[in-house]
Amino acid sequence: MGRAAILLGLTIWLAAVSGASAKDAVLVFAAASLKGPLDEVVSLHEKNHGVPVKVSYAGTPALARQIAQGARAAIFISADHQWMDYLDKEGFLEPGTRTNLLRNRLVLVAGPKGPAALKLAPSFPLAAALGSGRLALADPDSVPAGRYARAALTTLQVWEQVAHKTVRAENVRAAMAYVARGEAPLGIVYATDARQEPRVRVLDTFPEGTHPPIVYPAALVKGASPAARVLLQELLAPQSIAQFKRAGFLAP
Repeated sequence: MGRAAILLGLTIWLAAVSGASAKDAVLVFAAASLKGPLDEVVSLHEKNHGVPVKVSYAGTPALARQIAQGARAAIFISADHQWMDYLDKEGFLEPGTRTNLLRNRLVLVAGPKGPAALKLAPSFPLAAALGSGRLALADPDSVPAGRYARAALTTLQVWEQVAHKTVRAENVRAAMAYVARGEAPLGIVYATDARQEPRVRVLDTFPEGTHPPIVYPAALVKGASPAARVLLQELLAPQSIAQFKRAGFLAP
């Protein structure tokens, strides 16, 4: 057999293995804010169980809509209850598998061009602190982080003053990127996101009573494999929760 034939055979074999691996992999749809610690938990799971896992990160509404349109995800981890409720009501989830996985906090962050200090309080001078700049946040009309941000600012009686001075991102990581790059002086993101970006400074943490609780529910999608069930249980295990807590998340 010639060298070309051997290489061709090897290429076909690798493609077949890769295709089988992709087909057998457990596909997880997860809120963008989980990237980092979830990757570490998944990596350890793959080593322990020998089952490949693929994680698709994006804004919660985009992921939920993809599942509703037939995406073959096995596990869905949402950044709020609303989109999980939607999939549950429409019959896309495996009954009895929905559970609260994690909690988070909301923080006000500043970038290179942001103020040195700003404390959260009723009617605090957010509009003045922004000046001619804009407040970066996830889209409050659809993305959980944005809805939490709008609720918190409404409670603190400043939303009306800054609603027209916002830059709305497709997810919370994108909102943080605006601040980190200096394109927006201030932003509202999850506490865990701020910990992973050295270019932003946390100015203050929003009191939990100013917005609905930030909860990450997880569930199996209809038709999930036994391997997906094992992974979901692994995500709920004490060692996995400990890994998430090291990243700043809170236990449910």
